[in-house]
Amino acid sequence: MHRMVGGMIELHGDTSRVLIENAPMTRGSRHLAVLVQWGWICLASAWLESAAADARPNVVLIISDDQAWTDYGFMGHPAVRTPHLDRLAGRSRVFRRGYVPSSLCCPSLASILTGRYPHQHGIVSNDPPLPPGLAGAQRWKSPEFVQGRKWMNNALESQPTLPKQLVAAGYRSFQAGKWWQGHFSRGGFTHGMTRGDEFQGGRHGDEGLKIGRHTMVPVFEFITESKKEGAPFFLWYAPMLPHDPHTPPDRLLARYLPLTPSPHVARYWAMIEWFDETVGQLLAHLDRERLTQDTLVVYMTDNGWIQHPDRPRFAPRSKQSPYDGGLRTPILLSWPGRIEPSRWDVPVSSVDIAPTVMAACGLPVHSGVAGIDLRDARALGGRNAAFGACFTHDAVVLESPVSSLRWRWGVVGEWKIIVPHAAREPGDSVQLYHVTKDPHELVNLAPVEPRRLDRLLRAVDAWWDPSRQRTAP
Repeated sequence: MHRMVGGMIELHGDTSRVLIENAPMTRGSRHLAVLVQWGWICLASAWLESAAADARPNVVLIISDDQAWTDYGFMGHPAVRTPHLDRLAGRSRVFRRGYVPSSLCCPSLASILTGRYPHQHGIVSNDPPLPPGLAGAQRWKSPEFVQGRKWMNNALESQPTLPKQLVAAGYRSFQAGKWWQGHFSRGGFTHGMTRGDEFQGGRHGDEGLKIGRHTMVPVFEFITESKKEGAPFFLWYAPMLPHDPHTPPDRLLARYLPLTPSPHVARYWAMIEWFDETVGQLLAHLDRERLTQDTLVVYMTDNGWIQHPDRPRFAPRSKQSPYDGGLRTPILLSWPGRIEPSRWDVPVSSVDIAPTVMAACGLPVHSGVAGIDLRDARALGGRNAAFGACFTHDAVVLESPVSSLRWRWGVVGEWKIIVPHAAREPGDSVQLYHVTKDPHELVNLAPVEPRRLDRLLRAVDAWWDPSRQRTAP
């Protein structure tokens, strides 16, 4: 931040210069000159460090829960209204071909927090192995389930999560919404809503699930308090929306019932608009506090959802599947004046979120992170692929990711390969799709593209070869 030029110290980033003449000096005057030089250096360094700290953005991470990549106005949906997300997209760097590595909530959220793939951080399923012979809440209260949940919580707590690193750099952090890993502090948050009690066996997030559906006050209070304290903040806003139960306000449901013959689809669409309204409330609060210009807002969904038209559940080829209906999501980065609005169609991943945020906040990106900084045009120019793996909903053996593996998949350029794991999907075969021309993966081209299939299979093996990993890290 400074350099010596003859007998002068030049402070970069400041027009000030301290001139010390090169005229002959006594021994004492030279000592005084050195002290003066170092005094200015220290003052300048402190000023620059303070300026750098002031330049650190607040970070708001918005994560929707169980929403298809198609279900936004800015992605072209003809019926679903998302005006607040549309406006956010208008001021964002938009990655239309974003992916999450897993189509299950718990491992997907852990990947966002750590910047690592499920087989790397060890949380590959939503739940630990379920005790046989028990049903409903009984299984969640069993000693075996409770111990399994503690193992999964410890697996996350052992990671250098994004909030841990931000807090070490002076950030305040707040957890609100979906949270599987016990008390919010286990993820490194300084503040939060989830207690980690035995409510639903420690699943989903207990008190944290009130955010969005019932109140926005805890989030607003945290933002306002952080501003008063003069501290940068990190907000995890992951409401259980539009996740089922699909219980939208009647005023929103009435809008969609005439647009579809399926009441289940109408309720799902109304839930999306309800979620969008809460995003609007959050962004409006940032505006009221005059924090918008100083805040990096990141948006994505945890995994996809296609609503079954005939019953209140997800349709095939969405949640829990290796298809884009369960894995693809738009990813938005908004930081007014710092990130130019643009549209990108390169494959990117939720594992890129942690290194992007760390770099934006001036933190070193540690070697365990798998992704790239999505603000870096050069890194994006070298990015041509996204990878992931889908596992069983309930883990088979917690210590062995491979025991729960169902499929690996890779998107390389315009093509996508799905590779079944023989132990879990013995009747399945390798599939290949031209996803830019066939985004809903209707035509399997594996039988007619053997060379391309072989190249993509080698790419997936190079990303992760399960035969070489038997235990969790």
